[in-house]
Amino acid sequence: MAAQVDLAYFLFRRLHQLGVRGIHGVPGDYNLTALDYIVPAGLDWVGNANELNAGYAADGYARIKGISALVTAFGVGELSAINAIGGAYSEMAPVVHVVGTPPTTAQDSGMCLHHSLGDGNFRLFAEMAAKVTVAQANLTDASTATHMIDHALRECVMQSRPVYIELPTNMVKAKVPASALDQPIDLSIPTNDEGFEGAEIDLILEKIYTSKQPFIIVDGFTSRYGISEEADELVRLTGFPTSTTPFGKGIVNESYYNFHGIYAGVAGNHVYMPWAQSCDLVLRIGPLNSDVNTFGFTTIPDPRVTITFHRDSVEVGGEDQAAKYGNLHVKSLLRKILDRLDKSKLPRYDPYPDLGDAVAQLNALAPPNPDDVIDQATFWQRISTFFRSGDIVLTETGTPSVGGRDFILPPDTTLINSSIWLSIGYMLGACAGAALAQREMIADGSRPVGRTILFEGDGSLQMTAQAIGDMIRNRLDVIIFVINNDGYTIERWIHGMSAHYNDIQPWRYLEAPNYFGAPTDDPQYPVSTYRATTWAELNEVLAHQEFQKGKGLSMVEVVMTKEDAPDALKKLVMTAARRNSGDPGEQSQKIVEERVVKASG
Repeated sequence: MAAQVDLAYFLFRRLHQLGVRGIHGVPGDYNLTALDYIVPAGLDWVGNANELNAGYAADGYARIKGISALVTAFGVGELSAINAIGGAYSEMAPVVHVVGTPPTTAQDSGMCLHHSLGDGNFRLFAEMAAKVTVAQANLTDASTATHMIDHALRECVMQSRPVYIELPTNMVKAKVPASALDQPIDLSIPTNDEGFEGAEIDLILEKIYTSKQPFIIVDGFTSRYGISEEADELVRLTGFPTSTTPFGKGIVNESYYNFHGIYAGVAGNHVYMPWAQSCDLVLRIGPLNSDVNTFGFTTIPDPRVTITFHRDSVEVGGEDQAAKYGNLHVKSLLRKILDRLDKSKLPRYDPYPDLGDAVAQLNALAPPNPDDVIDQATFWQRISTFFRSGDIVLTETGTPSVGGRDFILPPDTTLINSSIWLSIGYMLGACAGAALAQREMIADGSRPVGRTILFEGDGSLQMTAQAIGDMIRNRLDVIIFVINNDGYTIERWIHGMSAHYNDIQPWRYLEAPNYFGAPTDDPQYPVSTYRATTWAELNEVLAHQEFQKGKGLSMVEVVMTKEDAPDALKKLVMTAARRNSGDPGEQSQKIVEERVVKASG
């Protein structure tokens, strides 16, 4: 290698070293010369129809692979993507957003350039991006550029959140030392947890040993902190009754006898919430305290009996106040607790509490009448029999996301949903990114063989339909179930059941592959479409052997009635509707909202 390399090559090569293989984005005149370096750096250009979908796809890719990147142009391009970046920030997806910007001379002189606001202020968009990224780098000086890139990329990985890198057009070919690529980015975690071995760990273990009714709640940030393996091992070794939140579903092996599905608070099993609230110990891992994820804050446990594991701290509850220990590595902490765990001292349930068995409930369902319309009440449970180990399952915000909480997932299945940002249309783009990451990881042996399966609402699909073209362009293997219930059903249940503003234009959804240029006769990339209005028609689709393989693009339009919704959604939206109206409702609502404030510190 030459003594020096161009700055754009350095940036893309660094992304390659961190595991990125596909670069999402949209070309624009301020990033075109930088795009020439993608292939030489060993990467592929994915290409997207618009920047919003590019951001969504990068987010989905990052949730599967651990980091992703997208490239947009200054101003119009980056602002089109900022919604997706906001979602990645709130739900902790590590996305590197590279923005091609005007040359530094033009910026410094305040020229009135296209894609700007015409006021000579070229820092405005960067200031916006700073609100939804954890690190920013403006590469205006070759002598500091490599350090700035490495710092931003490190923060992206370590904090599992987006970062923002500006690459001015005149800096693309700036020379930087090639030797800088020989030194890997430092991903070590500086902590003081070496001293966190004595009294503090003894305190946690003592609380575990002396508990009478312990409970484990695994939440979605568990995977972002890289502690899914430790959380699963804790569940398996202790045998304590365990649930996940909606955001955490799929992290714990759902075949364990002590796994009891999602803890749904007021929207769930009527015996579960009183039992959970009477527990004298709750181990809460990687929590997200959003209203949606906690069912209107009703699943946040009493902090006095809770041990909460965050990314770099742990809170140990007590009768008077919680003790918080910070600046530690939670993975290391959990590993030490697991290594020292004495199973002979663990409390045992005798008899084991009857908290419900999702598999038993599925098996107890009577076969549906073949000619009946497909209903929300049982669809989400019944479709679980279609899943296999290794699958990536995505559920769009709305009825799919809430209904998907009833899925029974095989081991080694990944579920992607949104539990705070809730930008409808996100999942279609994210599905493209997840499918690409899955294909790359299967190819290099780092992930088991599986399919990418998306459950998408009709209203949501209309938000980001161009992502289907992106899937076809990149020949991604995807199964899409389009839930056609004629409009915004979740909005209908919140307010305006028959209001015209919750209606959408009916589309001929199954013509989408043809419109977006899918091949009509390519055995290497088969494209198939199906429509199911009854259980008999749906079961026929699911039994189709070629469909089960998940090769190519398959779309199934599942027709449901307009006002049908999962029971959990109906209960959940009552709380949202009351809060939106400014009515605090029952006194219990005030109590749980006070609790979320305390739990959030």
